[in-house]
This record gives sequence, structure tokens and C-alpha cells, in this order.
Amino acid sequence: MVRVIGIDPGLRNLGWGVIDVAGSRISHVANGVCTSVGADLAWRLLSLHDQLTDVFMRFSPDSAAVEKTFVNKDGAGTLKLGQARGIAMLVPAQAGLPVGEYAPNTVKKTVVGVGHAQKDQVLHMVRMQLPGALIAGPDAADALAIAICHAHHGGASALASAVQRAVS
Repeated sequence: MVRVIGIDPGLRNLGWGVIDVAGSRISHVANGVCTSVGADLAWRLLSLHDQLTDVFMRFSPDSAAVEKTFVNKDGAGTLKLGQARGIAMLVPAQAGLPVGEYAPNTVKKTVVGVGHAQKDQVLHMVRMQLPGALIAGPDAADALAIAICHAHHGGASALASAVQRAVS
């Protein structure tokens, strides 16, 4: 079994979702949202770092996946999102974990079947794949979708295979 954390980077709200992967089976462990506090960008980033580090300490994931940043018309917004994404990649690296990166369309296509799915469609399909999970909102649903995508695209299953070979 491999524990995977998916991270949906955001400067205001950074979603996270943890699943366990055993072969082709996935199960929900936990999910939530880290909300930045403070007016200054540096303090907001530190707040996200501290909260995400706490999530890693509580759930001890074996592998991590982060959504890639897409460039939009607002250059300043894209830059700020990139800084939050840096936190989302730094925390797993500090824990010594490999980090998979997936484009938003890849995540949506994997979970929903359509690359340009809406947030409510992603939430619906995450609920279908993780029955009984109480999802903390759209950012947490996106993070769980990223973790599911990582499980399906070999990141988690390749790690599980390597661990199984090492134990055998």
C-alpha cells in the first residue's frame, strides 16, 4: 500500500487530499484546505508552508503530486500562484518524497473523462471514486483528484511495485 498526497496550489487556499493506493484500489484517508494568513506575501507563504508541513507530519505520505501552473492573462496572479506552487513542491521535497506534476487537463481527463471538466464535475467524480468521504470543498476535491491522477498514471503504483520487490 502506498499513501499519496495530492496538492492543489493556491495562495489563498491550498487544497490537499490523502489517499491510500493498493494495486488498483484507492481509499480516502483525509483532505482539507490550508488557508494563508497575513497581509504580507512572505507571511502568507510561511503560513502555507507551516500548515502543509503539519499535514505531512500527521499523515506521512509516501508520494506526492502537484498540479502544474497554467499561464493565464493575469501575469501577476500567475506569478503569485507559482510562489504557492513552490511551497507545494518544497514541503514534499523536504520530506524526501518524489513529486509528480500533472497539468489540470490531465487531472480532469483522468478523473472525469473530459479534459475541460468543470469544478462541480470533478467534485462529483471524486465523491464517486471515494464513497463516504467528506470533502472539505472544491480545493480539497481538486487535490484528491490530483492524488487519484497520480495513482492512475503510475507514480504511486510504480512506487508500490518497487517497495514490494524490495520486501520480497
